[in-house]
Amino acid sequence: MINTIIFDFGDIFINLDKPGVEKAFRNLGLKEWHADLDEINKRFEIGKATELEFIEGFQKHLPNASIDEIRKAWNAVLGDFPERRLDFLQSLKGKYRLFLLSNTDKIHIEHFEHKEGMSFSRDFYNCFEKVYFSYEVGMRKPNVEIFKLLLNKHDLSPKRTLFVDDKKENTDAAASLGIEVWNLQVGKEDVTELFAKKIITL
Repeated sequence: MINTIIFDFGDIFINLDKPGVEKAFRNLGLKEWHADLDEINKRFEIGKATELEFIEGFQKHLPNASIDEIRKAWNAVLGDFPERRLDFLQSLKGKYRLFLLSNTDKIHIEHFEHKEGMSFSRDFYNCFEKVYFSYEVGMRKPNVEIFKLLLNKHDLSPKRTLFVDDKKENTDAAASLGIEVWNLQVGKEDVTELFAKKIITL
């Protein structure tokens, strides 16, 4: 019987607009995505690069772009957060131990909190026993160590824990530790269907 659920954030609760961020950077003059941008992004996501270092990584390819323009383009990936998902999450509180585990960075989280407002953000965060952002813990999925951190720190039983994520490499990593998983298919499934799809039975 599942008693714990670990949720991803992007495309599970908040919708992501990946073409939108690509378009935003094209509009700033970025003709192609460079390998060093992936590298600085990964470093930023685990807190190994500062916000300024991250932005300067883009300015190498976009010398005429300002800090604010790059920050705005980067945040173009963040879409809406349907309220029905927060309502659903709140309905789980008290019935399951809930955790949030997200590969993300300081720029995105600050934008989310500003855009949705502190009341909405607080209501969201308060649903969880603990929130884990990769840039704060120094690790990112699919590194199995980040799952071990949660299991050990909170004394979780893998077979009684469900992990929900839209990326298969992340759910595969969790499954390798014996954690139950739902690799949610974005655009075809919604986190609010958790019980309808019998991922967990009541």
